[in-house]
Amino acid sequence: MTITPKTLAVSLSDAEIRRHQSSDVRQLRDPRYRELRFRYSTVDRTRGAWHVVVAGKWGKAGDYPGISAKAMLATLPSILARRSADPASSSTVSQWLAVGDLLTWYADRTARNQGLSSKRKSSIKSALKCHLWPCLGEVRLGDLDRATLDRLLMWPMQERYALSFVRSVYAVLAVAFRQAARLRLIERNPMAELKFTDFVTTRIRPKPAQLRADDLPDLLRVLNEQFEERPVESMLALMMLYHGTRLGETRLARWKNTNLISGKWFLPAADTKTKAEHTLPLTDQARQLLLRYRAIQLEKGYSGPFLFPGNAGQALSATKASNLFTNIARGEWSSHDLRKVARTAWTDLGTDYMVGELLLNHAMKDLDATYIHTTAEELKRRALESWHEHLDQQAFEVIAAETYPGHEKQPNGAQAAQGEAFSASTHPSQGRMQNRRGGHDHELV
Repeated sequence: MTITPKTLAVSLSDAEIRRHQSSDVRQLRDPRYRELRFRYSTVDRTRGAWHVVVAGKWGKAGDYPGISAKAMLATLPSILARRSADPASSSTVSQWLAVGDLLTWYADRTARNQGLSSKRKSSIKSALKCHLWPCLGEVRLGDLDRATLDRLLMWPMQERYALSFVRSVYAVLAVAFRQAARLRLIERNPMAELKFTDFVTTRIRPKPAQLRADDLPDLLRVLNEQFEERPVESMLALMMLYHGTRLGETRLARWKNTNLISGKWFLPAADTKTKAEHTLPLTDQARQLLLRYRAIQLEKGYSGPFLFPGNAGQALSATKASNLFTNIARGEWSSHDLRKVARTAWTDLGTDYMVGELLLNHAMKDLDATYIHTTAEELKRRALESWHEHLDQQAFEVIAAETYPGHEKQPNGAQAAQGEAFSASTHPSQGRMQNRRGGHDHELV
């Protein structure tokens, strides 16, 4: 009777591991690599684990077949170097061989991350697909260093693209490695000690605004001329200009979140870039414009929930919203320039810096919560009132001159009553809801 040894000396390979799966061998070792052991799983012999033994101390390096024999042997020298310096240190090795393996993992993780917006997911996917995979996908994880990254990615990209874009692609790579390192999916992070400025020292300056205060009279004139014919694109541009909002959060605006009676526009956290809810005052001019715009919608047969409706009962898509500005701007400026010109004007009109940042809903640190809650809302209203009065002088008053067919612009007191009547007649249930809730800020107009 032949007794099968529990440990068998072989030249370790995937083929040898498979060859002994049906035997009683418990462990394989390789005379060439005396510190390395392979042990079969007691539950499923198609699987197993790699171990590294240094100075009598065992350390699990990873699982098979996730880590093949070839990958294990390639990584063993670095493990032994680390264990020689500190026998108690980790023997863990990543199951990934190349940078592309890590990027594939990160792409899947990003696609299923509910904390990221669709726009951010799309941006990351594009960076991975168009730049990181083609340039670095075949590079072995252990070979990625400063010089390799510069030669294959950073220097070629800076020749072809704007530095701000190169920096955004670099950031995706850095975050992917940092996340993998935090989860201990890789033994070391080659990006940990690197910075973007190691590769590109030129200072990246903000993109200059293509729309200036001097351009506002002509812009307002154009928006007024096409307001009846193209109300959606005109209103979208005006709402962004009036309030300094982003295109993404403006196109998602709902009528239930604009209240003409209390004079507030509520932007839910899910709709904002900073994922923080945002409230903006509605001035008399903005109220008049909203009344006029809603009347046009109703006249055209739309009584749905969105200020800017798209297809299939949803809000206007990001792509279609961007395309609308092609007709208005004719390639001379972007939707974001409306936000820039508003911010610049607020400063010129004497708006406090902090108030301007709050109006833009920028992520801020170390702000006094008491200041924000007790005074900021009133200061935001004053800032927008000053801005809209300035726009009146640039022809804004012409755009908001009518509320809806057959009605003239009303004094402030009459306007609130008019807004309430308009709200109740447009949405009968809301009139009752408004009275029952005592004027909640987020009801239908």
